[in-house]
Amino acid sequence: MSHLSVAMTTTEETGITEGDVISSGSSRGIKFYFQLFVVITGVIGTAANGLVLYALVASKQHKKHVLIFHQNVLDLFSCFLLIICYSLKLCNVYLTGSTGYWLCMLILSDALIWWGVYGSVINLAVISVERYLKVVHPVWSKTNLRPWMIYSAMAFAWIASIVYNLAVVFPTTIVLDGECHVFVVFTSKSAQMVQLFSDFVSFYVLIIVIFILCYWRILAAVRRQARVMAGHRTAGSSAGQTHSNHIQTNVIKTMILICTFYAISWLPMNAVTFLWSFAPNLHKQLATAYYISMFLEVLYICTNPFIYAAKFHPVKRVLIGMIICKKTTEQASGNVP
Repeated sequence: MSHLSVAMTTTEETGITEGDVISSGSSRGIKFYFQLFVVITGVIGTAANGLVLYALVASKQHKKHVLIFHQNVLDLFSCFLLIICYSLKLCNVYLTGSTGYWLCMLILSDALIWWGVYGSVINLAVISVERYLKVVHPVWSKTNLRPWMIYSAMAFAWIASIVYNLAVVFPTTIVLDGECHVFVVFTSKSAQMVQLFSDFVSFYVLIIVIFILCYWRILAAVRRQARVMAGHRTAGSSAGQTHSNHIQTNVIKTMILICTFYAISWLPMNAVTFLWSFAPNLHKQLATAYYISMFLEVLYICTNPFIYAAKFHPVKRVLIGMIICKKTTEQASGNVP
């Protein structure tokens, strides 16, 4: 969830925080219900991601698709932290001393949630590049793409995310009158704009460009391979090769859907944040848009596992098998006299 911010400089105070959105645009009750909604959504997302991780392990896909498994680990981490952070926010704790300071910096600021979320975004870009190399440059990838490169990319997603989050949160967040005010302290309005623009470019524009370039080339290569396969089908094609191509296409379709959902769900908050910064006369009207865009971002964090369950066939088969097994067990126990 992005934060609309107050840019408290040495000479002025502009912008707004989440708390100010509530007081200026709506009743404080909306804040409580929104936080409760986030906790419930986090519980659902945690359970769903846990099931998908189990299905990936049960179907042996966690070894074949390490980055997709890692993607679900990051989403599980984010969903679990949603529960922790927003449950604490619901308690409305009065912050004092060093304990209050660290609660504000790490939990109430959502820094730990964003550690997982930004890591997930970076990992999505890494998956896109990996798929591109394997599909468009299969010979090169088999020769040069080593497991240590994949694991290094996974580690980079965690490290880059936490470094960026802490570098932004610590200088701009303060505890004031027992409350945590996030992204509020900037040396100037220009510094606030630079941070806002760099966040938008790094975690939205650049990521979308990577998605488009990679999957555009991937789809072109897949269509070309399909034409070649169709030309050799009459001579008898390998069933194993056909099955492998089917799995590859399934993975690509699943990841394109997830990337598209990311692009759509993150766009409103970026738009609201820029409008809030450049059009102060629209603050009252943007209060409702703020919560709608926040809803979409929370939904994105917790909905990915449902996409895997619906579109990624190995996961889908395991989950369907669990449901059938449960029904069979219940019917058998019901038939026992």
